[in-house]
Amino acid sequence: MRGEALLVGSLLKLLGALPPAAASNLAGGVAARLGPLLPVSRVAHANLRRALPALDAAGRRRVVRGAWEQLGRTAGEFPHMARLAQNAGPGPGWEVDGEHVLHDLASRGGPAIFFSGHIGNWEILPRASEKYGMPCASLYRAADNTLIDALIARLRRSETGAELKLFAKGARGARQAMMHLRGGGYLAMLVDQKLNDGVQASFFGLPAMTAPAVASFALHFRCPVVPALAQRIGPARLKLIVEPPLALPDSGNRAADVLALTQTINDVLERWIRAAPESWLWMHRRWPKEE
Repeated sequence: MRGEALLVGSLLKLLGALPPAAASNLAGGVAARLGPLLPVSRVAHANLRRALPALDAAGRRRVVRGAWEQLGRTAGEFPHMARLAQNAGPGPGWEVDGEHVLHDLASRGGPAIFFSGHIGNWEILPRASEKYGMPCASLYRAADNTLIDALIARLRRSETGAELKLFAKGARGARQAMMHLRGGGYLAMLVDQKLNDGVQASFFGLPAMTAPAVASFALHFRCPVVPALAQRIGPARLKLIVEPPLALPDSGNRAADVLALTQTINDVLERWIRAAPESWLWMHRRWPKEE
């Protein structure tokens, strides 16, 4: 465990010593070359055959390679997130499309929930929201190695320069997130992974067990649910596309409303992924195994 953490820490230190674009290019290039050779890439090919059946073998290989490149670039950019500035230039940095949504949310005050997926570089969301006066807590999946988890948490906290609250997924984390929202806080969640004890919604026309937490929290507080797509437009060059809050169902049937809002969230994620399939993390076992 300690050796694994030391290796990860050393790699992140090495990447952090490079210029941001160089770190992105290096990590993205290595991942694009080696990732498709790993056994987990078979999961990505199986997912693509089911979700995007019109893609031929060459298309699937292109998407899988692109997905690994995106993941590598995200790792390469991770140590630099705190130093990436908001700017409109062509070099390293980030920009926002949908500033009016963020200004409206900040004027309204919390609670509010941002959601996204493992698309592009999702790490930019808490940094951007903090810049607009909405420091976001995150509900996240903790790494199995507690030392690596602590390392990642320190880097994430350094992104904003503020005391970023991180809640590990699980019953305790859900209670902490609920209290955070009750106090008028902002919460960011990645909601594109399988949750076996979630609700069954549709994703790419396939049954997919999906976490209902965003819907449950939002319906409890009747607070805005804001789609936020973290798009990579160049090496260490990011754009956060913030869409207007989703309409909240109010049928009087709580279970039906949770499912309806969860389905709407899945539909938004699917729209984003279909527009740029190589930007998503296809290596995750999102759907049940085929019989």
